[in-house]
Amino acid sequence: MVIRVEHELHQRRRGRNVGVGLLLVGFVAVIFGLTVVKVLNLTDIREFESFDHVARPQLIPDEGASE
Repeated sequence: MVIRVEHELHQRRRGRNVGVGLLLVGFVAVIFGLTVVKVLNLTDIREFESFDHVARPQLIPDEGASE
């Protein structure tokens, strides 16, 4: 027979852990929401690909090429 008696210290820790968990979930939700908004506001996929601040010649349009 197992006697399970929870000390009030365990209840306080559980409450603190739940609070930290909710803050973590909220932080992840904010970061995810900002990412979704940023991607949805892009008008051209080349803007997303060129955001790494590295010059990539394949992303630069040819000035002499006609469409």
